Amino acid sequence: MAKVKFTDKSLWIDFKDKVSWISTTVSLMLIFVSIPEQCKYTAGFLFLLGLFIFYVVSWYAANRLKVVDLDIEGSTVTVKAGDLFKEEDFKVIAFNEYFDTQVDDRIISSKSLNGIFINEHLPETLNDLEEYFQKYQFENGDIGQLNEDRCAGKKQKYEIGTVCVYKDFILAAFTKFDDSNRAVLTMPEYLAFLIKFWDKINQVYAQKSVSVPVFGSGITRIKEHKDISDEDLLKIMLWTFRISEMRFKYPAKLTIVIHESKIDKVNLLDFRMAKNGL
Repeated sequence: MAKVKFTDKSLWIDFKDKVSWISTTVSLMLIFVSIPEQCKYTAGFLFLLGLFIFYVVSWYAANRLKVVDLDIEGSTVTVKAGDLFKEEDFKVIAFNEYFDTQVDDRIISSKSLNGIFINEHLPETLNDLEEYFQKYQFENGDIGQLNEDRCAGKKQKYEIGTVCVYKDFILAAFTKFDDSNRAVLTMPEYLAFLIKFWDKINQVYAQKSVSVPVFGSGITRIKEHKDISDEDLLKIMLWTFRISEMRFKYPAKLTIVIHESKIDKVNLLDFRMAKNGL
């Protein structure tokens, strides 16, 4: 099923803008070139047929669109399909509120971005990462309570939105864990995470580009919004970025990377037409 419908409003607006330029160009040409009377109907038919074919091609291209560049309050934001680990500079990996590293498909799923990072993309050993966490200078307001009753995983909680800069990665405390070690968030908590996260990025990005996934796109459960789409999550991320104080100075930029398997469900044309991503 096409993610951009044939009658999509954004597609139609984009088409009308382009047709206005085409019509202006053709009108100027006709000032100097006359069409024989007996050919006018044929020329008109061919012109309309050409416009229809152009619309079909535009519709096809919109459904194949995999990258858009946006300007949000002076910051360059790229939304694209791809592999987060292949991006340059800082790459953000979402952890849970304990910064757990136990990939056992119970605490951390081996198929999650978090699990893939630990199993396949750690710059050093897992022990090195654990020692780094212990020595890292978190701000006092980032450190939460100890959960002495927790049987598996770490016991020290951190406030969601807390970040830890590790080599070329920024590790972020994103999800809360329930008693069954399931990643859960309410929508207010999701918004609170994003607002704090952008503020933290503003403090640590050091004029480097930052690449992030679509937060909440994996196995995280957002209470009362279990059917929320990646496209809606992306809109929320861009909206909170816009109202935050986070601004990337050129040539640094923000890249939001959508997994290739999910790009067919995100209408990037809407974001491109909106200009500011909303």
